[in-house]
Amino acid sequence: MIRLHENGVFWNNGAPSSTANGVSPEEGHKRTMAYGILSSHNQGDNDRDLRIRFDSLISHDITYVGIIQTAKGSGLTKFPVPYVMTNCHNSLCAVGGTINADDHAFGLSAAKKYGGIFVPPSMSVIHQYAREEMAGCGRMILGSDSHTRYGALGTMGVGEGGPELVKQLLSATYDIAYPQTVLIYLTGEPRRGVGPQDVAIALCGAVYKNGFAKNKVLEFAGPGIAKLPMDFRIGIDVMTTETACLTSIWETDSLVEEYYSIHGRPQDYRKMEPAEGAYYDSLIEIDLSAVEPMIAMPFHPSEAYTIHQLQDNLGDILRETEKSAFEKFEGKVKLDLLSKIVNGKLQCDQGVIAGCSGGMYDNIAEAAAILESGSIGSGYFGLTVYPPSIPVAMELMANGVTMSLTRAGAVFKPSFCGPCFGAGDVPANDGFSIRHVTRNFPNREGSKPSDGQIAAVALMDARSIAATARNGGILTAATDIDYCPPAPVERRYDRSAYEKRVYQGFGKADPSVQLRLGPNITEWPDIPSLSKDLLIELASVIRDPVTTTDELIPSGDTSSYRSNPLKLATFALSRRDPEYVGRTEKIRAEDAARAAGEPSQRILDVWSALGREKETLADCSIGSAVFANKPGDGSAREQAASCQRVLGGCANICYEYATKRYRSNCINWGMLPFNIDEGTQFPYEPGDYIFVPGIRDAVIADAKDIPAKAVKDGKVSDIMLHLPELTQKEREIILEGCLMNWYAAQNKE
Repeated sequence: MIRLHENGVFWNNGAPSSTANGVSPEEGHKRTMAYGILSSHNQGDNDRDLRIRFDSLISHDITYVGIIQTAKGSGLTKFPVPYVMTNCHNSLCAVGGTINADDHAFGLSAAKKYGGIFVPPSMSVIHQYAREEMAGCGRMILGSDSHTRYGALGTMGVGEGGPELVKQLLSATYDIAYPQTVLIYLTGEPRRGVGPQDVAIALCGAVYKNGFAKNKVLEFAGPGIAKLPMDFRIGIDVMTTETACLTSIWETDSLVEEYYSIHGRPQDYRKMEPAEGAYYDSLIEIDLSAVEPMIAMPFHPSEAYTIHQLQDNLGDILRETEKSAFEKFEGKVKLDLLSKIVNGKLQCDQGVIAGCSGGMYDNIAEAAAILESGSIGSGYFGLTVYPPSIPVAMELMANGVTMSLTRAGAVFKPSFCGPCFGAGDVPANDGFSIRHVTRNFPNREGSKPSDGQIAAVALMDARSIAATARNGGILTAATDIDYCPPAPVERRYDRSAYEKRVYQGFGKADPSVQLRLGPNITEWPDIPSLSKDLLIELASVIRDPVTTTDELIPSGDTSSYRSNPLKLATFALSRRDPEYVGRTEKIRAEDAARAAGEPSQRILDVWSALGREKETLADCSIGSAVFANKPGDGSAREQAASCQRVLGGCANICYEYATKRYRSNCINWGMLPFNIDEGTQFPYEPGDYIFVPGIRDAVIADAKDIPAKAVKDGKVSDIMLHLPELTQKEREIILEGCLMNWYAAQNKE
C-alpha cells in the first residue's frame, strides 16, 4: 500500500529513478514544483535561506483578533496583501455572552479600517473559502491555522502561528531554511468504498511517528493523480498537516483546470508538473488500488489500522486504547471501550462528516448513496453533516443530496469547524465517535477530564461512516456493502451569497474607521526583555512521548477567550496539568518580590546554593518553564506559547519540537526554545530550578551550547542546554522579549 524510500530519487520519464541523465541533485532540486514556487516568492539573496512574501493571508475568528491587535501595536496602517477573515470557529456565539459576536464586529471593523476581506459567520469554513476564492496555481497562502493546505490546487499553503501573519502584515518576510522535498508517487485507482481519508490515515500512519515528512515539502505526482476527482485530492492534501510536513504541492491537470473554470477563475490555472531530472530527498510510493478502509484510533491520526484489522483484533486494540488513555490522563479518568463490543462487533455512538476534510461535496454525495433508502435508526447512534460552505450546501440541496441524507435520519448543520476542535457535537461521556474531520487528539472532542469526563474519537472516511450508520452504528467498512456510487453530475458553483454578504475591502483601507472593541477584547500585557541572567523554575514537567497544542491550551469553549490574553491564560494546561497556572502565579510573585529587592527565602536559598551574592539577583529575572519530551504537535495556535508568556513563562525545554510552527511561536513570544540532548536524563520536577548565567550575552553571541546549573532539593548539578538554528532576527526578538517589542524597537529607530 505505502512504501518509504529514504534515499534521494530523480524524476525520469514520469517516474522516480535513481539517475537522470547526468543531472546533479543540486540542479535537480531546482526542477521540482516546490522550488519554482518558493524561489518566485523569495525576497532573499540566495535559495538556501528563504525570505518568503506570501500572496495572501487567511485567519478565522479564533486568531484574527490577536493578530490584528499585535500588528496594530507594532505599527500597522493597512493590509499590504489580501487578508481574509472567516468566522467558522466561534460562530455559534454560544459561550461567554456577547464575546464571540463582539469578535466578529471587531473583524468587520478591522476589514474596513485596514482594507481586509470579511466572511460572515456560517458562510464558509476557512479552508474552503480559500480553495473557492483565493487559490491559484503557483501562489502561496499563509494561514493562522495548521490545516492551511491547498496543494491539490497548485497552491502552497502554510499554516503558522499568528505572529508570522503579523510579520507579513508589516511587510516583513517568513524566514526559513530551504526545506527538503519528498516525492509522493501515486499509482493505481481507489476501489469503490475507499475515500480520501483512508489514503490520508494510511499516509499518517506510515510517516508521522518516524518523522519521515517532518518540516518537509510533500510533492505529489504520478499516474494515480489522474484517477482522483478534485474533492478526493483535496481530502488527502488537507490531512498532510498530520504528517508534520511544512506544506504540499500537487501536479495539476485538466481536472484542476476545470475546477478553476467552474469557480469562475480560469485565469488562475496553469499546468504544473516536475521538470525532467527533478530531484527529491526521499520518496513515498502509494498504490491507491491497495488502500483499504482505514480507522485512526484515539488519540492521533497516526494510530492507523485497517477497519478489518480492528475488527479481527477488536479486544486487543480497544484494550491498548484504554491503556493509552489511562497513562495519558494518569488514571484520573478511565475510558471504557470494551463495553462497546456487542456480539463481537464494535458499536459506535456517533458519526460526524464535517469541515475542510470531510465536508466536501463528493464525500457527502457518496454517503447519501450508501444510505439511499436506508436509515440510521432510532438508537443511540446519530449522524451529523456539516457542508464546508454555502455554495457547497446550495449544490447539495439542488442535486437532492441533502434531502436524501435527511430522509435517512442525518442532521445537516451550518458551515462550522466545531466538531474538529471540541465546540460542536461533543460526545457523551465514554462515547465512541467516528468522524471524517482532521484530528482526534485527547479532549479535542470537548470532554473535560477535570470534571470526570472522557470520550474517544476515531477518524474514518465519510463512506465507511455512512456504511456504519446504515448498520445502526455497528462499525462497517464501505467496501463490505453493496451500493451504487452516485452518478456523475455537472458541478456548479454559485457565489451569489458571497457577492451579497462578504465584505471585499482590499485596497480600500479607511483609517477613520474605529475598531469595535467588546469588553473581552484586551491589549497584550507588557512583556519584559531578556535579562542578563535567568533563573527558571519548572512549572510543569510532561513526560508523554508527544504533547499537543490542545494540551498546552485547550480548544473548545476556551477558544472564545482568545481575544483576552489574561483570561485565556488561566486555561493553560488546564486539561493536562491543572496545577500549572497556580504554580506560575507563585513564580511571578517571586520575581516581583525579587524586583522589589525583597526576594523570598526560597529564592535566597537557591541563590546561596548556587554560590551567588544576593546583590546579583537584580540582574537575574525569575521565570517559569515547561519541560516536555516533544511539545507542539497539531494546531498552529500561537496561544499555546503566548499563554505561557503571559503567565511569566520564559522558556520551553525539550528533546525535540514536534513542529516548526510551535517552536516559531515560542520564539515570537520571546520564550527561549531550549533543547537538551536526546537520551539525556531530565530528572527534574515542578519546583526545581535551572539557572542560566549570562543568557543575554549567549543569545547575542549566537551560542549554540548553553551551560547551566540545576537545583533540586538544594543540590546543584550541571545541565547543558542548546539553542540551535536561531536566525539573527529570532535572536533579536528573544532579546527584546517578543515580536511586538521588536517592532516597537524598530519603530523607535
